[in-house]
Amino acid sequence: MSKRIVIIGSGLGGLTCGVILAKNGYDVTVLEQARQIGGCLQCFYRNKVKFETGMHFIGSADPGQTLNRMLRYLDIDKDIQLGRLDTSGYDIISLAGDRFRFANGREAFIQQMTSYFPKEHDNIVKYFDLIQKVSGASSLHTLDYAETDMVINTEYQRRGINEVLDSLFSDPLIKKVLVGNLPLYAAEKDKTPFAQHAFIMDFYNQSAFRVVGGSDIIAKSLTANIQRYGGQVLINRKVTSILCDDVKATGVEVEGDEFIPADIVISDVHPARTLEMLDTKIIRSAYRERIKAIPNTVSTFSLFLHFKEGAMPYMNSNFYGYSGDSPWGCENYDLNSWPKGYLYMHFCHKSNPIYAESGIILSYMKMADTDKWIGTKVGRRGEDYELFKKIKAERLLDAVEKDFPGIRDCISSYETASPLTYLDYTGTQDGSMYGVVKDINQGPAYRVSHKTKVPNLLLTGQNVNSHGMLGVLVGTVVTCSEILTAERVYKQIIQSGIDALI
Repeated sequence: MSKRIVIIGSGLGGLTCGVILAKNGYDVTVLEQARQIGGCLQCFYRNKVKFETGMHFIGSADPGQTLNRMLRYLDIDKDIQLGRLDTSGYDIISLAGDRFRFANGREAFIQQMTSYFPKEHDNIVKYFDLIQKVSGASSLHTLDYAETDMVINTEYQRRGINEVLDSLFSDPLIKKVLVGNLPLYAAEKDKTPFAQHAFIMDFYNQSAFRVVGGSDIIAKSLTANIQRYGGQVLINRKVTSILCDDVKATGVEVEGDEFIPADIVISDVHPARTLEMLDTKIIRSAYRERIKAIPNTVSTFSLFLHFKEGAMPYMNSNFYGYSGDSPWGCENYDLNSWPKGYLYMHFCHKSNPIYAESGIILSYMKMADTDKWIGTKVGRRGEDYELFKKIKAERLLDAVEKDFPGIRDCISSYETASPLTYLDYTGTQDGSMYGVVKDINQGPAYRVSHKTKVPNLLLTGQNVNSHGMLGVLVGTVVTCSEILTAERVYKQIIQSGIDALI
């Protein structure tokens, strides 16, 4: 009889763990408390127009690249159609009105940056080589088993982004431009490790795409594969307790009355929420307090735009706009200075669209801004809450209008979402965009291991390694390697790539 594995949560981490373990013969059950699977992969419709909530674009998905290899291994590559972003500027950074483009590929990126900063050419080359060196030093991020450089890994996990950039460049502007896409990982000055910056830059520089038709296609494909391998994904099944005997977890309790036995339990929900489900002496109070004390990244205010038909040309780039001359510190705002920056993207509703049907604008927002409505339910938060969102939406549109004059005339309608909405639909702690904070000043105290003090209770998802498509998949490999061994998982990934060539 195969071992029974119960996975709590159907986000990307939970579903990918489910596929890998089910295809390796385990009896997998994924339990999702909501009626829709996918976590941050979810999409929704308003007036027959589709919007994405979290996974807006992906990278390294060309043949042979890291994500492409994982998509093949997970058997979802055939279900996903990708729309390539502009290779001459997949990201556009706007600082006080001046625009800078990030181009795909080593030579193109160096040439593009040199055109903006000709005196920094040699340093740009050193920077790009360092990005590749740091990202290549991690076997997890390259998926090359046993190929790792612990010295490089450790050094750049301990050094902050701004410190490293200060050591490379003399021009203060280029240092700001190179971190212009920091909303992708909520980087903070003097806190975020350079390694995280390197992983993000390398991931998207190799290639950058949107998922045609929306990222919920990924969730649906993963679910179908779990079922194909004999597992099941159940919705509207909220796990209220993880039950343990004196030495291990024995299963989970659903809605307080249904017991589902398990040999291994994997949680794809936030570590703090996971611990709230555990009433056992195996977990010591010191461990609970440490996990509880770890801060989370900032949340977001989202503005979902429905464009008039044929009014808005499709923008095949991601646009990062800043009112000042620096991307740093946008999370530190007051009532008058918000928003300091924003990320604006279009939804790729079909292959090679000429006009956009919908788009999204994201700007940092603290959970504390919506504290007065905590405990209320979606659609029942009152007129003052709706007014709050309306005011924020108009202020955000004012900021975007400066970079895109006439955008208001192209909008048919819009929807809004606050940190409370993000919390309700994704289940992330404090409505956090990217889970636990990565902080060079805290070291191991702020790191969350995939292993817990309960030997057969494992964690997965963005908090185990990092957020985003690649970050979560790396965490999945780590978690599944605990059950299958790392060598076995890596060999299967390699073999799936070989099979694709036959």
